[in-house]
Amino acid sequence: MLSPTSTSESTMSNTQPVLEISNLTKHYGGVKALTEAGFRLMPGEHAAIVGDNGAGKSTFVRLITGVEQPNSGDIRLDGQSVSFDSPLDAREKGIETVYQTLALAEDLDVPANIFLGRELTRLNLGPLSVLNHKAMREQSASMLETTGVKIQDMSETLRGMSGGQRQCVAIARAAGFAKNLIILDEPTAALGVAETARVEQIIRGLKERGIPLIIISHNLRQVFDLVDRIWVFRQGRIICNRLKTQTNPEEIVGLITGAIDPADLPAEEAVAC
Repeated sequence: MLSPTSTSESTMSNTQPVLEISNLTKHYGGVKALTEAGFRLMPGEHAAIVGDNGAGKSTFVRLITGVEQPNSGDIRLDGQSVSFDSPLDAREKGIETVYQTLALAEDLDVPANIFLGRELTRLNLGPLSVLNHKAMREQSASMLETTGVKIQDMSETLRGMSGGQRQCVAIARAAGFAKNLIILDEPTAALGVAETARVEQIIRGLKERGIPLIIISHNLRQVFDLVDRIWVFRQGRIICNRLKTQTNPEEIVGLITGAIDPADLPAEEAVAC
């Protein structure tokens, strides 16, 4: 295994990672979905997770967001070891995830979706609580503006919106509540060219604001346009990671398929997992 420190990271050597993972393992009986995965995300960094179907990407995301629990390994958030029993635990620690399914309620309007499960109340009486609709509208408008999302009528239900608009609402919700990290799972997989461009512009805005982000994507053009570092998964392991400026799509495809052995990468450029 390669050394976990490289010259490419020297400028950040004195900076504590936002997320640091070591030896993360998840087996389902005899199926080794993820084995001894190591990962690091620095403050403000945008990273991509790439690999074939079944490479372990989804398992990795489920483990770091509390959907499932690992068999072994350590997850450190801002230097503190954490353990998530549920996605709510991860969310309370400042990790927001936008899944392909978006987890939006089509029959509710924008503010109701943004505050879904986090409703603001004027009077808290349990199931009889009185919601503070005005505060939710105002804060929703602020989140959308900060993220660069333009929704003309926030009172419209999401059922009448395009896939791109829904995706933008989901990302704005994540950006509004994330304290430490946003994870985007194939954020433009079902979108057209114009809607994809809009979502990518919003992601660039998150970068400008210094919000750390992990994106799972099969779209290498998108990966090279949006991220700083690329982590390659293969057969249930993270085999290497590469700075975008020190690699190219052909090399990443070779690493994904096994045509290139990460041990053959130049030592001064390679960084370990």
